[in-house]
Amino acid sequence: MSNNAMTLRSLTLLIATTALAGCNLAPKNVRPEGAIPLTLPQGGPYPALGAEQVDMTRIGYRDFFVDPRLQAVIATALDNNRDYRVTAANVLVARAQYRVTRSSQVPTTSANGGVTYTNNPFGALGGAGGAGGAGGAGGVPAQTGNLEIYQASVGFSAFELDLFGRVRNLSQAGLQEYFATEEAQRAARIALIGEVATAWLTMAADQDQLRLSRETLTSFGRTLELTRAQFRVGVISELEVQQAETSYQQARNDIAALTAQIAQDQNAINLLAGTTVPVEQLPTELGERDPILSNLPTGISSTVLLRRPDVLQAERRLYAANANIGAARAALFPTISLTATLGTISTALGGLFGSGTQQFSVAPAVALPLFDGGQRRGNVEVARAQQLAAVATYEGTLQTAFKEVADALATRGTIDEQLSAQTAKATSAATAQRLSDARYRAGIDSFLNTLDAQRTSYTARQALVQTRLARASNLVTLYRTLGGGLN
Repeated sequence: MSNNAMTLRSLTLLIATTALAGCNLAPKNVRPEGAIPLTLPQGGPYPALGAEQVDMTRIGYRDFFVDPRLQAVIATALDNNRDYRVTAANVLVARAQYRVTRSSQVPTTSANGGVTYTNNPFGALGGAGGAGGAGGAGGVPAQTGNLEIYQASVGFSAFELDLFGRVRNLSQAGLQEYFATEEAQRAARIALIGEVATAWLTMAADQDQLRLSRETLTSFGRTLELTRAQFRVGVISELEVQQAETSYQQARNDIAALTAQIAQDQNAINLLAGTTVPVEQLPTELGERDPILSNLPTGISSTVLLRRPDVLQAERRLYAANANIGAARAALFPTISLTATLGTISTALGGLFGSGTQQFSVAPAVALPLFDGGQRRGNVEVARAQQLAAVATYEGTLQTAFKEVADALATRGTIDEQLSAQTAKATSAATAQRLSDARYRAGIDSFLNTLDAQRTSYTARQALVQTRLARASNLVTLYRTLGGGLN
């Protein structure tokens, strides 16, 4: 065969191999649709949505949580929280596993060198035989008694030619799992920010409740002293005294319970932060001023849910399942591997790299199991079933995200009205308490009416603190469920 013919044949083989190498038996990655409506709920309890589309992932927590103390606690938690460190370590593990899988796409090349010392019995006999002792048996020089053979080579062994995409799809599956783990870390980060903010706000509200209980205890104490004095002079009965005592002791109980609760709130913050948070970073009150951004953008649609980390995590795992199908399908076809070495050999170390000492070997191999009891086809069915499960998981995650956002929006659409009503109620109850107390002291009204007004005012002010906390917590929930930013 001429050199031109051999070159043409090699070129044809190379083109065919390249074409086959582009073969991919994995399903095309397509994001499932139809699991949720295109728009978030509107009307009724839901707030009106603006026309502008806002990417909530670009609003960093430092822009959302405006209180410097809360910002500092969140930053500490992101640096020290042990659970979050685990998720970060999982990302490193997934990245390393992907690198291991991807390495199968390139041949593992190694260099080898060695020397062999062996005796040559034919050389020892050759000196006595043949005319003139020109040579020994086997063509080995007669004067040689021992042989030294030096070798050096570089090459690869059993490298799979990935004609049907098996190795590439396994690598792609590893890549998507790595991306999924990164999204899991982002989800854990956002969840941690939300948990820290909620714990901090809860402690702030409990501080308000404790201050309220102490004020009420003082008020109830004055009332108790007055009823005891009136009882001693026979103006009222012991019943009124005991009723006043009941209210006073209830306030004492609330103070003790809230004192313990605030200590537990601080313990919860320390646990989330992964260290002891300085006292100056802890909240002293919730008050009427929001420590977080209250005017969240309303220009949002359900498409924002596609950027939530947990949804992206499920999507990445769906794509990994598609790649596993491609790998399982490729296993039905022959496996072609190649072993090749290029080196040099010499009987003298000095001539190891001299002219005429080169050697090479190329050993292609093809393997196709003729009978495996249906194992490979079973693997394809397993991969398909796992892909169906991944689709269902993705759609379920998306639906859960939609519900979380819809619930938070329903609260947002009504919480301001609740806060307004509760504020008016607390104001009216405080006014009623003041008027009832004045009427009682003037002898116009009964003590029972005064006591009832005091209890009503106390309960209304407690409910107002809880409503303020609910409003702040709702904003945190919206920020978290909409995939709030990471900066």
